[in-house]
Amino acid sequence: MSEILSEEEMRAALFGNMGGPVGEPIQQQATLLEAFKPSRVRRLSSRLRVILHVTKDFEGPEDVFTHDADTLSTLIAEAEAKAAARKKKYRYFNVISVTPVQVLVCGIPGWRR
Repeated sequence: MSEILSEEEMRAALFGNMGGPVGEPIQQQATLLEAFKPSRVRRLSSRLRVILHVTKDFEGPEDVFTHDADTLSTLIAEAEAKAAARKKKYRYFNVISVTPVQVLVCGIPGWRR
């Protein structure tokens, strides 16, 4: 195949006959992006939810205590949950579960949902 094709013929062979100016679709896409631009940036923050069974008296009635920790370490999350339970005057506790939880956080500093 020794034919020498012009650039327009090569483009037509590869992409088909595209009519119209090239710049219009880019401008339309830019206006669509501006129309759907979110006002606030939201992101997901991962936390650990610790569930404890707590009592104030030895072998007394058990309550379920949940604590959300902003750390990814299970040991630190357990320690924070136990400290929070002690603040609420619970003396005896048993760790039931430590599970990861996704929380939606808004882009505004200091605001959490």
